[in-house]
Amino acid sequence: MRSRLTTRSTRLVLAAAVVTALAATTACGPEDPSETGAAAPSDSTSSAASASAEDTESGNNGGSEAGKGGTEAPTGDKSGYGQSCGTNDLDFTVTWEAQPISHYLVTAKAKSGITCYLDVNTPSVSFGSGADGVASPVGQGGEDPIKLSGASVAYAGINVKTTEGEGGKQFENVIIATSEDDPNPAEVELPDAPTVNKPIVTNWSTKRNEVIPRIV
Repeated sequence: MRSRLTTRSTRLVLAAAVVTALAATTACGPEDPSETGAAAPSDSTSSAASASAEDTESGNNGGSEAGKGGTEAPTGDKSGYGQSCGTNDLDFTVTWEAQPISHYLVTAKAKSGITCYLDVNTPSVSFGSGADGVASPVGQGGEDPIKLSGASVAYAGINVKTTEGEGGKQFENVIIATSEDDPNPAEVELPDAPTVNKPIVTNWSTKRNEVIPRIV
């Protein structure tokens, strides 16, 4: 009888030892989350978080850049306002005036959309490229400056021949500029082909009767 009890007691002790060992193993389980059944962060989750961070940063930068753009945006094109008239800002016509003294009348008008000022009182006028074809100013008329815009015009008068006799050269065009150093002079066709010799030119004026060129 004692032998059976001893055997049974031994089995109980061994069973208890096994249970204790299993409990200890479970309590001190592996640190790897995959071995405990915990889900590790997936690549898609990490990618989504990264994309969200990038979007946030991009949005902040975009807003900043947009703000800069709004600050630097042009407030309107004001080119052509308050500037000196260059020759290429104007349209010129030349007509023959027989009375009271025969002369050529130059009319200057600002091109569409241009507002400018004739702040050089006397136009630069010449016939051909030679020095003898340059018109001398006679100082008649004159307003300084003259504003040209829309329908407003300015006039200047030219006497192409101030000498007696047959001397001179014929020209079909006259070269006009708002100043002597203007890089874009205009070549305007004359209504005929006059003989030119020691020409003269008046100042600009808004009154036609002030630009009749006379030798003083």
